[in-house]
Amino acid sequence: MTSTILVVDDTAQNVKLLADVLTAKGYRAVTAASGAQALAAIERERPDLVLLDVVMPEMSGYEVCRKIRDNPATAMLPVVMVTALDPTQERVKGIEAGADDFLTKPINQPELLARVRSLLRIKVLHDELSELNRSLEHRVQEQVTQLERLGRLKRFFSPQLAELIVAGGAEDPLKSHRRDITVVFLDLRGFTAFAETAEPEEVMGVLREYHAEMGRLILAHEGTLERFAGDGIMVFFNDPVPVPNPAERAIRMTLASAPGSPRATRRSAPSASKAASTTAPSAP
Repeated sequence: MTSTILVVDDTAQNVKLLADVLTAKGYRAVTAASGAQALAAIERERPDLVLLDVVMPEMSGYEVCRKIRDNPATAMLPVVMVTALDPTQERVKGIEAGADDFLTKPINQPELLARVRSLLRIKVLHDELSELNRSLEHRVQEQVTQLERLGRLKRFFSPQLAELIVAGGAEDPLKSHRRDITVVFLDLRGFTAFAETAEPEEVMGVLREYHAEMGRLILAHEGTLERFAGDGIMVFFNDPVPVPNPAERAIRMTLASAPGSPRATRRSAPSASKAASTTAPSAP
């Protein structure tokens, strides 16, 4: 892609000389005769580099350079100051104004072209870095969005299924399909009698602990909670997320929830769960 260079000088002869040299080397030259024209050309042409004369009427090259740096869109635009004044003194002023490099008049063509090539290489690297940063920010935002979706989905699905859904690796869980699954039915022995005599707060406390403990066991054995109502719980193994040895997982989970298990909830209220397990084809 051809680089565009803006040449700014109030002397037409100087502008033509620089523009001809740059054009002969394959660059696209755009010209301006004043500071105001230069700022307008920058907005319009989006140049890759600016050759800026220091001494101009109305607005000096230093003022133009400061305005370029004050604009976030052009803050990193390479600017080369061109001056016939004392280079030592002008260099300090130019650095303070934000210039990247200096050329003294009369212009030495090999030096001009070498500085232009060097600054354009730096600009290309900066542009690539900026693009990588934008890409990284976009990817980070996408990942944050995925994590937020994953957090919401985990409230309703197993972590494995939620991660597959977010990653786009899961088919529609409601789509009709056939699969051998293991189903576990769980409830609390004696819960009905307990619920009829206990205070509502105690009943809810028992259910809260029971659901929390069974939730941990279901996730640990990679089951999927199909539904629950009161103390009744139904768990699927091998659907919608396929798992190896679903029947064995179901048995291990059931044993872990049984009376006497270290993981079983221990309360004076009905705390021992009873379970029934069956293997059957999954339904749509």
